[in-house]
Amino acid sequence: MRSEKYWVKALDQTHLSITNNGLFPLKTTVVTREYYNKNDFIIRELDTSRFKKKNSYGPNQNPFNPWDKILEVDKIGTNHQLILNKYPVQKGHILLITNTWRPQDGWLDINDWIAIQMVNEDTSGLWFFNSSPIAGASQPHRHFQLLRRDHGEIICPREKWFLDFENNNDQDSKLKKNAVVSKFNFLDNSINIYNLYLELSNKIGLGNPIDDEKPRFPYNILITNNWIAIIKRKYDHVHGFSVNGLGFAGYLLVTEKSNINYLKKYGPEKLLENFV
Repeated sequence: MRSEKYWVKALDQTHLSITNNGLFPLKTTVVTREYYNKNDFIIRELDTSRFKKKNSYGPNQNPFNPWDKILEVDKIGTNHQLILNKYPVQKGHILLITNTWRPQDGWLDINDWIAIQMVNEDTSGLWFFNSSPIAGASQPHRHFQLLRRDHGEIICPREKWFLDFENNNDQDSKLKKNAVVSKFNFLDNSINIYNLYLELSNKIGLGNPIDDEKPRFPYNILITNNWIAIIKRKYDHVHGFSVNGLGFAGYLLVTEKSNINYLKKYGPEKLLENFV
């Protein structure tokens, strides 16, 4: 049984950070049933009147170098640091960042995967990675995100879609054509995990570190204890919606800019097809 020391520290630090105005949780309302009648998506409406995030992207305003000490959770190995997400989508929303500059849009290296393994051995859940602004990344400094889950808790609303990926015979699915899914085991050898990342990246058309300085396309990664998925991206904003890796996991945010009529008419899966 996991000790979940990182999770405990994250919760303690969350309380401290909120008390000291260092954390700004997203205020959302679940509105799924207003727009959709299935269970493979959770749609939330974001209260933007209380959440005014500065939309800047660049090393001149890097919040991870240095990171805010009030958000600090723990050091991971020699190359990575766990901190709280300053704008969490759930309580204890964790970021795993490199403790020195590494580009978000560069190739992930074996040290990244070792650090992810180290954290997941203690505190597990849904990991996601957004490779660039087009994939929904808000910062260029390398960071991975973790939403902790209880043992046996559903990882994400669209987990069945990923588990059934190989058995899905819908050859016309634009989402399937732009995604690759594989079984995954965090207990595997770190080199094998790194090589799986490279294999899947090459399979979906991102290229490889030998021939390409950076991945050829923006992409999202979703990682769980049982499967890993890479989704190749083309757009960030479509019909007033912005989607990062969580969108493909089944979590959508609606704002005052969102085209609600499109969502009602075509549904969330059709909406996602516009991003790939």
